[in-house]
Amino acid sequence: MLKVKNLSKTIQKKSILKNLSFEIDHGSIGIFLGGSGAGKSTLLRILNNLDTADSGAFTLDGVTLNLASINSTHTIGMVFQHFNLFEHLTSEENITLPLIKCKGVSKGEAEMIAHGLLERYSLLDKAKINVSNLSGGQKQRLAIARTLALDPKIICLDEPTSALDPRLTNQVAKFITELSEENRIVLLTTHDMKLLEQLNGQLFLIEEGTIVESGQKSDCISNPSTYPKLASYFM
Repeated sequence: MLKVKNLSKTIQKKSILKNLSFEIDHGSIGIFLGGSGAGKSTLLRILNNLDTADSGAFTLDGVTLNLASINSTHTIGMVFQHFNLFEHLTSEENITLPLIKCKGVSKGEAEMIAHGLLERYSLLDKAKINVSNLSGGQKQRLAIARTLALDPKIICLDEPTSALDPRLTNQVAKFITELSEENRIVLLTTHDMKLLEQLNGQLFLIEEGTIVESGQKSDCISNPSTYPKLASYFM
């Protein structure tokens, strides 16, 4: 279980996150909702050591989680809103390079892992194609494959459908569900109601940097009086 307790972050004297706390177990999907500027993306960036918290405690399965070491332990992985792939490299190289540089994997083993992931995401025929020649949906699949290559226990996805054709939302929902079924913790932010409708998980509503309401999606729908703010997303 991932536990985040009293996470706070201020940027240029503006409080972005205020004593934010939540818990989520393995095999679960945590969906963070809220308006622009609520702090959702900042939360994911802090968990991936792309930004630092002013205060807060983090544990995973009862052990303190040192976010400063994420880049070496690869416990947490990130799929970015705009993919952040190496456009001048091939699909295969986008996966093998992190494995070789970050984990010290041999070139042969890295290529074997890459081919397995490319096949899983129907990209094996694009292995030698530069990323700049891929479609948005193909880039999204490659971004997930690249993150999976480092085998993180927690995967964060920031607005995973915002840069895609709406017709691809079903596919993205399927991939996210599969990640949770592998006993990973999946955390994502979204404004996409179609994606939200297709996912089952724990909902967290962030307002002004703190979680004001949370609950299982099924409970929020069946008991709207208990979760009035979250239930409004489905009305």
